[in-house]
Amino acid sequence: MPGRLAGLILVTMTACAAAGCAGTSQPVSAIARDSARLSITMAETLPPSASTMSTAFSQAPAPAGFISFCLRQPEQCARPDNPDALVQMTTQNWQTMMAVNRTVNAAILPADDVRHYGRAEYWSIPDDGYGDCEDYALTKRKVLAEAGMPTAALRIAIVIAPREGRHAVLTVATDRGDYVLDNLTDTILPWNRTDFAWQERQDFSHASGWIAMNAPPLQTAANTGR
Repeated sequence: MPGRLAGLILVTMTACAAAGCAGTSQPVSAIARDSARLSITMAETLPPSASTMSTAFSQAPAPAGFISFCLRQPEQCARPDNPDALVQMTTQNWQTMMAVNRTVNAAILPADDVRHYGRAEYWSIPDDGYGDCEDYALTKRKVLAEAGMPTAALRIAIVIAPREGRHAVLTVATDRGDYVLDNLTDTILPWNRTDFAWQERQDFSHASGWIAMNAPPLQTAANTGR
């Protein structure tokens, strides 16, 4: 099992085609190591500036799946010392974000929670190579944190996607605005260039760690990466 994921990452790094993968007992550390190596092959350009997502929303309870995840893996849910920390959007950090998004998207095969775990809602960092949207987002969050990005800037968000319905993504708050890492596309978009209706997002300035956005979908541009 570990060899198959390592093989997938190696194929991705050499720009060859990969046809799926199985899991590994330690997928996150392997992805973090090899994503860093992959990033140096990417174009040294910065993303277009994005707007900063508003935090002027009311506190919301944390999603039940997230609460269960935190009970099982409390080290992944520790409140950051600086809740307002941002990622500095350097070329290196942008390359790392692109590499992690692409590599995690390739390393995990989609599987809904009922089929995978036998329950309706189970958030996890998968160790068997299968997961749903929350699992992709949590894995990317862990890998980027291990790469040195502040956890306060790595925020899970719940959205309504036009075709998929309720969906989870990872948002990264940076000094150039907020960006979306989505398992439905390898393209990282500014949050205001998606077609999502934003529902909830992590916000560590509130006691629950979450805010209720309940925002309508933006019409500025569709997510062309799907």
